[in-house]
Amino acid sequence: MIEEKKLFIQTLGCQMNTLDSEHMLSELEKYKNYTQTDKLEDADLILVNTCSVREKPVQKLFSELGQFNAKKKKGAKIGVCGCTASHLGNDIIKRAPYVDFVLGARNISKIKDVVDIKGSVEIDINYNDSTYEFAPNEKSIYKTQANISIGCDKKCSYCIVPSTRGEEISIPQELLISQIRKDVENGAIELMLLGQNVNAYGKRFSDKREKTSFTKLLQEISKIEGLERIRFTSPHPLHMDDEFIEEFAQNPKICKYIHMPLQSGSNEILKAMKRGYTKEWFLSRVEKLKKLVPELRISTDIIVAFPKESEADFLDTLAVVEEVKFDQIFNFIYSPRPNTKALELKEFEIPREIAVARLTRLIELHKLHQSELMQKNIGKEFEVLAENLSKNGEVFGYSDNNLQVFFKASEEALGKIQRVKISGASRTSLQAQKV
Repeated sequence: MIEEKKLFIQTLGCQMNTLDSEHMLSELEKYKNYTQTDKLEDADLILVNTCSVREKPVQKLFSELGQFNAKKKKGAKIGVCGCTASHLGNDIIKRAPYVDFVLGARNISKIKDVVDIKGSVEIDINYNDSTYEFAPNEKSIYKTQANISIGCDKKCSYCIVPSTRGEEISIPQELLISQIRKDVENGAIELMLLGQNVNAYGKRFSDKREKTSFTKLLQEISKIEGLERIRFTSPHPLHMDDEFIEEFAQNPKICKYIHMPLQSGSNEILKAMKRGYTKEWFLSRVEKLKKLVPELRISTDIIVAFPKESEADFLDTLAVVEEVKFDQIFNFIYSPRPNTKALELKEFEIPREIAVARLTRLIELHKLHQSELMQKNIGKEFEVLAENLSKNGEVFGYSDNNLQVFFKASEEALGKIQRVKISGASRTSLQAQKV
């Protein structure tokens, strides 16, 4: 009888990292007889799936690795995976020689091979596993995720992702459809499609097949019986053409929530960031979406204090925020990253105290908008997927347009879409009663 081993995974960063961790877990369960544990001290294998989009996670990595090494049981292995693994590579083992292997973000399908090879470093950003069929997640689930592409062809001047995940390659449609069907058979009714730039899907495949589009992929996935909701992140504003927006608006399976990364409201800064669009283009896309989808909710990313950002540039960003009134904003102070074009602007970096003050102003403006927007939902009815039940008998879930809603229900409600009426609102969530 093969001995069962325990696996502990710490996942940092984005939803793609979360899905990568799920893939590695499934591979190790199927091929190496590992089962997941929440207790690091019990683990035979400790994986740290890293993010390098911002500086702080990289600084924390080696501190955490030292703590893990001190706490692990005798003989347990440590592996470092993900984006930081891609750009630090061998340096991780040099600085932390107790690390057993390093696996880059573009190489996670190799996990079953490297796990038993002490000192293995696999960080090839040109490695192509776009047609690799990962071991399936056999657990019964309400929600599932699927990567539709790997890598990114954009050259945003602040972003390290292209140098950690390589060039963009789309995953074949038939592989995606097959995977999603299996997940639906296991109980999934909601799907999240992931990619660095989802609406660039179909521009390049590893087998040189005919090009297609993200809009056509959405149409095909919508035909899967039993799948009730489709979400995706993140579309690039530059590629949000009318065909895509009209499909988003008209397709009843597509959830009416969209993440549109603005990054800056200044055309000068957008140009320096190499984003490829202007604030006028961005606002035209918002206007069209809101006209077609009355209950639309929009989230965004904003970087403050990018090198050379003047007070006037920052005020341009505040003006766009005031006009759009985003439902959620992920705010960041610019962080210099290795292998990025923005490093050439080091002499123009904004002093920390100015950056923090700008971030605070942006956050305070957004808080006002959030409070106003959430109060407007009182008295409305929404369809909510019940996801979790607390000890006090309260269920929480998300509406089609991604509102977090709490309501009283029994365990029987879990995994089902419930119609509720909103009775109360905070800045970040809603209270409701079943209709």
